[in-house]
Amino acid sequence: MSKLLALSLSIAVLGAIWAFLALGPLAGFVLVWAGFIAWGCFFHSGADEKALSRTIAGNVYGAIVAWIALLIIVNVAVPSLGTAWPAIVVGVTVFFLVIVASVDLLSVVPANVYGYAATVAYALHQGADAAGVGPLQRLTMAGIANPVVLLIVSMVIGALFGYASAKLAGALTKTSAAPA
Repeated sequence: MSKLLALSLSIAVLGAIWAFLALGPLAGFVLVWAGFIAWGCFFHSGADEKALSRTIAGNVYGAIVAWIALLIIVNVAVPSLGTAWPAIVVGVTVFFLVIVASVDLLSVVPANVYGYAATVAYALHQGADAAGVGPLQRLTMAGIANPVVLLIVSMVIGALFGYASAKLAGALTKTSAAPA
């Protein structure tokens, strides 16, 4: 079996399993799209053990930096600056996404950015629940209701699914190449 076919099959099967889990038994505990972001990050980072650790570390780091930015924006009011205030906070915090690139685990800047962007996107665009409480009001809650926790869990599992799909593709390629 060709490497491309093996990878396509492994991602199709594991992607279906991930979607089933994220939309079914794990609904509310993981986000299917965030897992796929980390999965893609794993592959563009090299699709090996080093890529797995860099993907997880970068995604987690980015999510934490985004969480800090959101905490500052939500809790430190500077009305005289208007929308310039959140822009300044974003500018300062994203500086830290890149400046850490000399640290091996955080050297894949896109991984850092994906964690940051996914966390901010979820926190800003997810609606409030029936009680009128949204992600921005849950930033300091313990548990999966906190956007940073939800995104980290989703992205770590997504990266692990990426790793599993690479291993499965490798096994399918080797199995089909073995002499009969």
